Amino acid sequence: MGERDIFRRASWVLIALLTLVAAGTGVASPAVYNGLVEEPYLPGAYSQDGMSVAAALALLVLALTRKASRPRLELIVLGLLGYLVYAYGIYTIERVYNWLYLVYMTIFAAALWAVVYETVALCRRTVQVSLPRGVRLLSASGALLQPVMFYPLWIAMLLPLMAARQKIESIYSVFILDLCLIMPAFLILAIAAMRGQKTGLLLLPAAYVLGFSLILSLAAAEPAKEVFGSRFDPVAFWLWLALSLFFLVLGSLHLRLLRVTTTVPARGPVMAGENQ
Repeated sequence: MGERDIFRRASWVLIALLTLVAAGTGVASPAVYNGLVEEPYLPGAYSQDGMSVAAALALLVLALTRKASRPRLELIVLGLLGYLVYAYGIYTIERVYNWLYLVYMTIFAAALWAVVYETVALCRRTVQVSLPRGVRLLSASGALLQPVMFYPLWIAMLLPLMAARQKIESIYSVFILDLCLIMPAFLILAIAAMRGQKTGLLLLPAAYVLGFSLILSLAAAEPAKEVFGSRFDPVAFWLWLALSLFFLVLGSLHLRLLRVTTTVPARGPVMAGENQ
């Protein structure tokens, strides 16, 4: 294991441990959000923290796995890190100023730069990527679903606020993160994959891991509503659950059939399909 690999894994461990502290506190004591998160959004914060705990545990296991430097596992790590960027980007942007706020900022910053580093490093090491044409088109089309759904939805919600010059105090971070980061990423990767370009074929599974995690936390927020005295919405629950499973299936199919040829310094080329 090289020095760079040790550094990368150490950063994953650090991010995972900080997330376990922050998200674990939110799950064990939701009162940490009292006065900082409006009541209608407490179930969402609770389910997001639960999902963050699961993501942190998975990240910790992958960091300690000997095969974590193989492209398929790296793509899963990349997706989990992307989810944590989103989750703690919300708390950071929404100014959740409790005693954990500096931890939120640290997770957000560390995960963001880890995503940048992992993406650049993986793309540089990748010599060739292949995926069956049918799976490529199916995966790319599925990735387009995210921007097709959420661009019109969020813009339709923003236009009345803009017309009324109204400034909201909650959930505005979702508009920022989705419209400026998440949706463009899905759109760019989907188009690149559809055209058979290396970046899209390689990174789209990571986007699916991120999308699955985000949407699953929305589904989990519905049963969590009963914990906070709100009404469970079965239609919303099944809709979000179906969408999250859709991303899981497409991501798994893409990852399973993906073949990546990478170069490893001092060891020559490595076929990812052979040793992932």
